Amino acid sequence: MKLIVLDRNGVINRYADGYIKSPEEWEPIPGALEAIARLNQAGYRVVVTTNQSGIARGKLSIVALNAIHQKMHQAAQMVGADIDAVFFCPHAAEDSCDCRKPKPGMLRAIASRYELSLKGVPVVGDSLCDLQAAFVSGCAPYLVLTGNGEQTRDKGGLPPGTLIFPDLAAAVDHILAQDAAPAPTGTP
Repeated sequence: MKLIVLDRNGVINRYADGYIKSPEEWEPIPGALEAIARLNQAGYRVVVTTNQSGIARGKLSIVALNAIHQKMHQAAQMVGADIDAVFFCPHAAEDSCDCRKPKPGMLRAIASRYELSLKGVPVVGDSLCDLQAAFVSGCAPYLVLTGNGEQTRDKGGLPPGTLIFPDLAAAVDHILAQDAAPAPTGTP
């Protein structure tokens, strides 16, 4: 099975200062949902991971979060895309949970649910915490420059091997081109 993990805010939808608190505030980044459709057409299962500390802080209810994700799923389906699952951390940073990125708990839960190794699985994010969670889980970290991506790139300290792309569509172009490339043969 081919799997890819995407952060939500700043990768699939426009990043909002503070929290996206309602479906009305959720707006896809141009080309992101179509990129997910292209991944699906190439046989990828797409899973989303998202830190949602607004729940712990009382700024967002679980009902509102579910409505936001329902809007995301419906918008994806309108362009022929399917998001297989959404994993979220409802905790605040001070809660010291294992699921809040940069900790690897959500990625470990994905590995468990799908019964697979995460070695080399692409993880696309716009923040250092996304990339750090990917790296410690053995995934391939991809930084997109949408959302917080430019600031993340400019601060430096990216995990080794991080690939950088302007947006999700460009990252998907690269991933699909790598899939289509002929496998290297042995030396003559």
